[in-house]
Amino acid sequence: MYRVKQLFGGALTLRDYDSQVAEALAMMRALNKMTKAGMPESMRIA
Repeated sequence: MYRVKQLFGGALTLRDYDSQVAEALAMMRALNKMTKAGMPESMRIA
């Protein structure tokens, strides 16, 4: 939650509950994409 609040702010901007849920899910998707983009590609060595 710390990283989400730092990147996207500490509050949801939409007023409707269903819209807030969608906004939070969009934030999580964006955070997951940013995390995945920065992870090194690993290969098995054996």
